[in-house]
Amino acid sequence: MTDTPGPDLLASAPAAGRSRGARRRSGAVPAALLLPAVLGLTLLVLPLVGLLVRAPWSSMTTVLGDGTVWPALRLSLFTATAATAVALLLGVPVAWLLARTEFPGRRLLRTLVTVPLVMPPVVGGVALLLVFGRNGLVGRWLDSAFGITLPFTTAGVVLAEAFVAMPFLVLSVEGALSGADSRYEEAAATLGASRFTAFRRVTLPLVAPGIAAGSVLAWARALGEFGATITFAGNFPGTTQTMPLAVYLALQDDPATAIALSLVLLAVSVLVLVGLRGRWTGGPA
Repeated sequence: MTDTPGPDLLASAPAAGRSRGARRRSGAVPAALLLPAVLGLTLLVLPLVGLLVRAPWSSMTTVLGDGTVWPALRLSLFTATAATAVALLLGVPVAWLLARTEFPGRRLLRTLVTVPLVMPPVVGGVALLLVFGRNGLVGRWLDSAFGITLPFTTAGVVLAEAFVAMPFLVLSVEGALSGADSRYEEAAATLGASRFTAFRRVTLPLVAPGIAAGSVLAWARALGEFGATITFAGNFPGTTQTMPLAVYLALQDDPATAIALSLVLLAVSVLVLVGLRGRWTGGPA
């Protein structure tokens, strides 16, 4: 005869779980922690509330219909998408190199890859000018050999955004590759698949969620890029003036337009967080 749990045991199990959860969530908050927490939340949330309160809601349609808003929006969407494509094309192989191979200087290379995350964007723009400018290390050769000039062009915007956004993709994909079981790739190799075929048919599907998350983060970072773009590509309407640059310019003469553009960027940021909910924030999916 199979023993079955008694009713008292069945009733006590959920109660025990609830009591443990209650112990984790309840309890008096020390005043020494509560006050800084409230101040920190105020610092983070109040500017967003101020943006919503001061938004010209009654004239939002008119403001967004201005001739300078939509060109900046279209250019931002195009360049952010193109920069993400560049980051995917170049960043995924870099992530695979860092996660799957051993070679001298790998730690140094990983550090260099993450430098754009902490480098001031304006410094990044100056560095891009020194390399890809008309008299730069590579730009001089591009100009003389192919007549290609990158600074102050739409292609320059894409390059600047890819420079600052690619590390997000590389770190995300490298983390996914490090957590993926390499035995599947080894099994594919024993069945006669080449390294590239195993990467394309086995590895990429395994790390697809990491690639998707990194792509979204890279796209959002590229969309909001300001410092490197204005330094390397300038601020020319219709050519290099992206939404952040349009916000900066409009704030000097037309605050309503600046607020409206800021709300569009805020909406994109919220959508990105919603799309990544539970993957990076640790909250419920």
